[in-house]
Order: sequence, then C-alpha cells, then structure tokens
Amino acid sequence: MQLIETFTTHRLCAERLKFQHLNELHCMHQNQQVMATLGGVRSDEETRLFILNNLYHWQRYGFGLWVFRDKINSQFVGRAGLRNTHVEGNDEVELAYALMVNYWGKGLATEMGEQILKIGFELLKLQEVVCFTLTTNKASQKVMEKLGFKYEREIMHASLPHLFYRLTV
Repeated sequence: MQLIETFTTHRLCAERLKFQHLNELHCMHQNQQVMATLGGVRSDEETRLFILNNLYHWQRYGFGLWVFRDKINSQFVGRAGLRNTHVEGNDEVELAYALMVNYWGKGLATEMGEQILKIGFELLKLQEVVCFTLTTNKASQKVMEKLGFKYEREIMHASLPHLFYRLTV
C-alpha cells in the first residue's frame, strides 16, 4: 500500500504527521477551547506520546493523521485523518479532526473531511468510516452530517456520552 504523505484541498495543504510537528500539536493540546471536547489539555509528555502512537499507527496500518496548513500563509490549521479505534467492542476506522480556534466556523473541517474520506474510500478501499463526538459538540455534529454520516446511536466513550455516526460506501 502506498502511503499518502501529502495532499491538498481547495484552501489547505496536508502532510503526514511527523515528530517535527510537536510544537504545533503542543500549542493545540494546551488550548483549553480546542481540547474541551477532546479529553482536556495535554501535557508535553502526553503530546509526545500522542505523536508516537500516531506514528506507530501509520507504520502498522498505512494511514493515520495529517497536519493541515493554510495554503496562503502556511499557518497551522489543525490535524485530521483516519485511525483505527475500538468502540463498544468493535474495531472501527474513525474520521478524526481538530482545528485551532481561529479556524473554526469556516468550513475547513468539512473540507478536510471530504478529502480524507475520498482517500479512505477510493485509495484505501474502506467500506465504512465512523465518527463520534460529545453530545454537546453541535459544531462537530454539523460537520459529520455535512459529510454524509448518519446518526446511529449514543455511546459511552472515555466515560462520557457521545453521539456515534457511520458512513458506508
């Protein structure tokens, strides 16, 4: 399987997550607004572990998270990608995304998700992808619905209530 190292969307450039992204991810992981729906602020060590786990995911599965930058000014926008996860006893492939606050509400999560799903379904030949978020995260729910995900059920994840969505080819 050929790894998708880089790609672009209309407004963004994506590159495969690397350890060199530590400082940008640390800034993201220290932002209380961003991390409010992602398990809370992470320490330096937790961010290092996050990167190492995601690098291992790339090695094991041939896909994972990408870092996204604004095409015009190269500013760090966020991270998103596909990753294997375990949800209520089932192995699933999840679309995951997180953006820096100043990029919220501009349609960028949807733009990222569209291209990642295209990679997942067309190149990786996935049959389905799931997405889930806290019941209170209306913005993320809206992104999922714009991307075509269908609500399935409420789940408990990380001891918190989440809404679980699925998109099937």
